[in-house]
Amino acid sequence: MGLLTGKIGLIYGVRNERSMAWGCAKSAVREGASLILTYLGDREEKDVRTLATSLGDAVKLVAPCDLTDASQVEALHTQVAGLTNNLDFMIHAVAFAKRDELSGRFSNTSQDGFALAMDVSAYTLVAASRAAAPLMPKGGSIITMTYLGSERVVPNYNVMGVAKAALEATVRYLADDLGPQKIRVNAVSPGMTLTASAVGIAGFRDMYKRIPEVAPLRKATDPDEVGDTCAFFASDLSRAITGEVIHIDSGCHLLGPELGGN
Repeated sequence: MGLLTGKIGLIYGVRNERSMAWGCAKSAVREGASLILTYLGDREEKDVRTLATSLGDAVKLVAPCDLTDASQVEALHTQVAGLTNNLDFMIHAVAFAKRDELSGRFSNTSQDGFALAMDVSAYTLVAASRAAAPLMPKGGSIITMTYLGSERVVPNYNVMGVAKAALEATVRYLADDLGPQKIRVNAVSPGMTLTASAVGIAGFRDMYKRIPEVAPLRKATDPDEVGDTCAFFASDLSRAITGEVIHIDSGCHLLGPELGGN
């Protein structure tokens, strides 16, 4: 019997087999959970459905949902309510910034680029949590993905670092707001991994190559490690933990400028 046997969860952000959300999906199914997976649009649908098929009967629904579109959020949760009246956990692995905002000087960030990064990377957690909470009458767990660039300056992370800082503050406020409903809200902060979005950051590959040399555990982060930590947060073993940010980065958050930070 696994940690999540009998539980059902909703995961946003699966894009391909390298995505953090996919690592979470695999760990959750291994621990006995049933899942609902979403995809952003037509471009992602085929890949997500193919990945879902590999998990067999554990995936109960694959549906579109752009969290910035209230009508899509409502439509998704109508479908979810048709499957279960007790959603146990929700994983939010959603973030975006314009590529040209992820290089050069942060002071050159455009107003619309700043607003877009905040909306997609931070506010969508509010939208997703607000929709999920009524489906968690017995309590539940909400988990999101952040990064060390929220705490320290990481070259070229720029507006995304500010958005992740806002996301972490959102975690704390949601944890307080939803706590009386026995809903826990936490964030995991993975180290650098070769996800599709990360490799678009200027200089990322050079920093990534240094991790095995300088990280305390002398290794880079694997999405499966992130998935296992999220499985813990989704389980009853984390029942007294809320409002936390847990680093899953082989100890890189302990370091100073060794990985290129200021």
